[in-house]
This record gives sequence, structure tokens and C-alpha cells, in this order.
Amino acid sequence: MSRNAILWSVVFGAVFIWSAIDPRDRLTWLLEVAPALGGALVLAATHRRFPLTPLSYWLVLIHCCILMVGGHYTYAEVPAFDWLGDALGWQRNNYDKLGHLAQGLVPAILAREVLIRQQVVRGTAWRDLLVVCFCLALSAFYELLEWWVALLAGAASEEFLGTQGYVWDTQSDMAWALFGALLALIALGRWHDRQLGRLGA
Repeated sequence: MSRNAILWSVVFGAVFIWSAIDPRDRLTWLLEVAPALGGALVLAATHRRFPLTPLSYWLVLIHCCILMVGGHYTYAEVPAFDWLGDALGWQRNNYDKLGHLAQGLVPAILAREVLIRQQVVRGTAWRDLLVVCFCLALSAFYELLEWWVALLAGAASEEFLGTQGYVWDTQSDMAWALFGALLALIALGRWHDRQLGRLGA
């Protein structure tokens, strides 16, 4: 196992254990942390057959940490964003928007990597369009999952939904995911290309 893989596993494990110790709401913790655990298992199962670029691995780890922190506190109660809210005059805790930004940014790099390495489409315009569409579809599906959880859990779903009374929460969540996907393509594309070149070599 490489140093990067060991460090990745240590950071993931440490944040996971911390997150699991006395979370604010156990059901919310489970719902929020499940995608992080699933992602880690997928990476572990595919790292030999289809190793990713370091950028992809570290972005996934950051996203997992965002999920685990949100699971521990619930998205509406993350202390650092309470402080930011007070400092910036926010009317709500906006940690969930960071989560949805990552929900667009991280899958965008992963989708971009798969499309390039598998040569799914020709031309950067079609590839970037597919990446953005994939991220928006993923974001919309997650909003559907939240809706289904709300229907099943009833009043207990409020901590998971984390709308904090904001009527446009679903639409703004998808907008942040869109912004994250565009940011990934614009800001990280060249860096990603260099790592893809080294991986291919």
C-alpha cells in the first residue's frame, strides 16, 4: 500500500471514528455517513483495477469528511458555520451548501476522469456537457432521496433534510451542485489533465 493510500485511510478512519462518537442524532449520522462509507468501499474495491488520479482520491476524501462532519453535528448545527453565520450576517447555518458544492465538484472530476480514460466521447465540449448533466442528475436524485426519507421518517426527517425553514432549499442545493461542477471543470481541469498524463505514462 502506498504512502498516499495509508494517509488517506488514516484520515478517513480518524474522522469516521470521531464522527461516530456521540453524534447529535444517530439516524441522521447514519444517513449522512452512508455515502462516505459506500464511496470508500468502492475506491478500495477498484484501486488495483482502475486506480484514480491523486486529485480524485483527495477530493473524495474531502467530500467524505464533509459528510461525516455533517453527520456528527447535523448540517444545521455545525459550529464553525454558526460562527461564520454570525460574522457574515447569515440567517441560517449554510454548511449544507458546502456539502452540495462538493456534491457537484467531486463527482465532476470523477466523471471527467472516467469519460476521458474510457474515451466515451470525443471533444471537450460534449464531455464537459455530459459531466455537468451527470452532476445535476446526481444532485436531483439526492433531493429525491431526501424526499423519500422524509416521507418514510415523518417528523424525524427534519434533521436530515436540514432545510431550516428555507423554502427554496432544494433548488439552491442543486444550484450549488451546478456551481461546483462548473468550478471543477474551469479551475481543476488542467491540473487534472497533468495527473491523467502521468497516470497514463
